Amino acid sequence: MKHTFPLRAAAVLAAAGLALTACSGGGDAPDDGEVTLTFAWWGSDTRHQKTQEMIDIFEEQNPGITIDTEYGDWGGYWDKLATQTAAGKAPDVMQMDLLYIREYAENGVLLDLRDVDMSDMPEDLRVAGATDDGVWGVPHGLTALSVLANKTMFEEAGVELPDDSTWTWEDFEAKSLEFQEKSDAYGLTSLPATMTLELFLRQNGKEFLTPDGQLGWEPADAEGYFEMYKGLADSGALPSASVIAEDQLPSLDQTLTATNKVAMAPWWSTQMTAVQAASGDEFEILRPPSVAGDAAEGQLWYKTSMFFSASSRTEHPEEAKKFIDFLVNSTEAAEIGATERGMLANQTALEHIRDDLTPEEKQVADYITEVEADLGAPIPIPPQGVSDYQNLHFRYDLEVLFGRLSPAEAAERMHAEMAATL
Repeated sequence: MKHTFPLRAAAVLAAAGLALTACSGGGDAPDDGEVTLTFAWWGSDTRHQKTQEMIDIFEEQNPGITIDTEYGDWGGYWDKLATQTAAGKAPDVMQMDLLYIREYAENGVLLDLRDVDMSDMPEDLRVAGATDDGVWGVPHGLTALSVLANKTMFEEAGVELPDDSTWTWEDFEAKSLEFQEKSDAYGLTSLPATMTLELFLRQNGKEFLTPDGQLGWEPADAEGYFEMYKGLADSGALPSASVIAEDQLPSLDQTLTATNKVAMAPWWSTQMTAVQAASGDEFEILRPPSVAGDAAEGQLWYKTSMFFSASSRTEHPEEAKKFIDFLVNSTEAAEIGATERGMLANQTALEHIRDDLTPEEKQVADYITEVEADLGAPIPIPPQGVSDYQNLHFRYDLEVLFGRLSPAEAAERMHAEMAATL
């Protein structure tokens, strides 16, 4: 899914640092010793219901702490949060996204959460919401890049699934062509921006973004990626550029993958359950190809599905931390929320509910566990200015696939445009 940060929200947030010096946070401080925290999140009706159930248990376990709730859809959430922040009225506890956590942290909006327990999380995730100055978000869920392969379609075509421990990008192309020889469906579809570019760069010894918030690659590095992508198109391993362009527009259940029109496609692993439910076919989660043909050198990384953060201006920092600890570490919260916010980052909590997971969820959990040995260096928190990189990158993908720019031209222009936003 493509998330774009509302422009109005970004503009309002820029004023937040000024407001923080004059205003307090969102929680109330009544004289009777009772504490009220405001908790804000985005999500579906299912998430709202499950979150309220968690809150009910927390309040029962913690008499004297009341949680007031605010929630909405993705776009409206960020507009409202930015406006509240600029007025010095940010919620005490809030859901936070990887794209925007640095921006809020650098504006002084977020509370340092380094003393919230994350010992039961994979080591890479413990630093996912951190900078040198503090920990600004505690991960709740995690995912990893994968290739979803439609096992049913492979079996009907009489084609074996690839060996994901050894396959290369060349094997990726060959497997698509092999499938298409025996089926009317496509072998594979687009390489999603920007995650497959980041993977390709990491496999070639580069970083997409450096810890100090700069581009970690040169145009020549992206040229290699565009050449690989164009090669997939030129060989016939990809659908036409127009089909790829259209496949970015529909909801998940209308994509080529979910409508059984393509055998393989890169997706975040946790999206498999929704894709399989929409498809009706059986899917297998595979590691993405690597340059070296060795999964141990695949340079995967764990991506947090979301964080919980707290306002630096909350009048109740200890209670806010206690509530976040409950959300991410308690077995009670895990039993209610399960994988609704992503595969649980807390591995003890995940094991606690494993028997209750669906077969699809268990496959996702197993994949995330299996690839831990293949992880590269953790991904640093993105700097301000990268929220539109996905759309920008996809635009240059299409320029190459439609033949309007050469790989070298696209790489040069994309590098300049991305660098200018930082």
